[in-house]
Amino acid sequence: YQGFIETYRDPSGQRGEFEGFVAMVNKDMSKKFGELVHGAENFIKLLPWGEGLEKDSFLRPDFTSLDVLTFSGSGIPAGINIPNYDEIRQNEGFKNVSLGNVFPAAYKESVIPFLSDSDKVLLEKYRVAAFEVQVGLHELLGHGSGKLLRQNADGTFNFDKEKVKNPLTGKEIESWYSEGENYDSKFTTLGSAFEECRAEAVGLYLSLRPEILKIFGYEGQEAEDVMYVNWLSLLWNGAAKATEMYQPATKTWLQAHARARFVLMRLLELEGNGILTVTEVDPGKNLLLTLDRKRLATDGKRIVGDFLVKLQTIKSTGDVSSGEQLFTRLSSLEEPWLRWRDIVMMHKQPRNIFVQPNTVLKDDDVVLKRYEASASGMVTSSVERYTLAIDDALESLAAQDQQYFEELSKLAI
Repeated sequence: YQGFIETYRDPSGQRGEFEGFVAMVNKDMSKKFGELVHGAENFIKLLPWGEGLEKDSFLRPDFTSLDVLTFSGSGIPAGINIPNYDEIRQNEGFKNVSLGNVFPAAYKESVIPFLSDSDKVLLEKYRVAAFEVQVGLHELLGHGSGKLLRQNADGTFNFDKEKVKNPLTGKEIESWYSEGENYDSKFTTLGSAFEECRAEAVGLYLSLRPEILKIFGYEGQEAEDVMYVNWLSLLWNGAAKATEMYQPATKTWLQAHARARFVLMRLLELEGNGILTVTEVDPGKNLLLTLDRKRLATDGKRIVGDFLVKLQTIKSTGDVSSGEQLFTRLSSLEEPWLRWRDIVMMHKQPRNIFVQPNTVLKDDDVVLKRYEASASGMVTSSVERYTLAIDDALESLAAQDQQYFEELSKLAI
């Protein structure tokens, strides 16, 4: 996983940002993910869009749980599915990892606003467990599912035009990807948020299945609680955290996952007939989110299932305009949400800073050196990691690459 991979920070949604990490395999959790992979072909059949929009065959990926030692990049994800090219996922295969120690580290000291006391207790107890389930479903069966309908260079199609129908209209497929087009090139700035929303929705939809929760070791009432907390955690995040990443001045979203979760929260708020409610309990100061857990397996499943059919149909057919219309409706901050964003910002917590350990060679042993969870600990960790004259090394590399940027140098004068 070394290279220019994720496109989240590129304004055009196409150029990858460099990242790399070192980690160790968590064998116990990897075994659970292996069981999920083993059942994936059957679980994919549970998804609501039908076989016409699904891959011709499921290429079983590697799915490993890793504990991160160090991660170099602008952010540390909780899970990864690569490569980000759907045509390769579809024809050659893909691989997944869950970065298992990232999520617990992020929530050691967190404040949970906008929930009842009983929901806070459940969230604190089960959200790490629920997130492990969500990451597994999101990466493997979310990003790993669905087919792009394509016209090949020789004029043939990778689907049967006579048999495959548009699930939304019941009519023949009228749009597809042409030679040279891919998902990122067609969906550009919408692409990341749209795909993350689809993967998150798959996680919600399939977390309702007892046989999947059993793979992760949860049965009976505990499985019910983990399922509820999975829905609650994601939808609470959409209401209580996501709008931090919205810019009212430009009416834009700065983060794909935030926009995706807000869309799912708004979907259930608007179409759920009370399944999810957000109320301003203390004017200008506090909100309360409630989720009717008794209706998740019925109305919740139906609403998210119908939404998944829309998302997959739009993605499969490359129907960008319909995708834009759908996301504009669900992710625009209108009243009262524009006002409620001010309340969210009042409760905003400082952004997490991850202090990463170092390894030191001492005689014939490797010693793990940890640092305190503070600003000074982070600085000390970085200073001791780069024992070489890092500034000199970077300046030397820049000088070597100068020849490739001569045109830009002229513009800078």
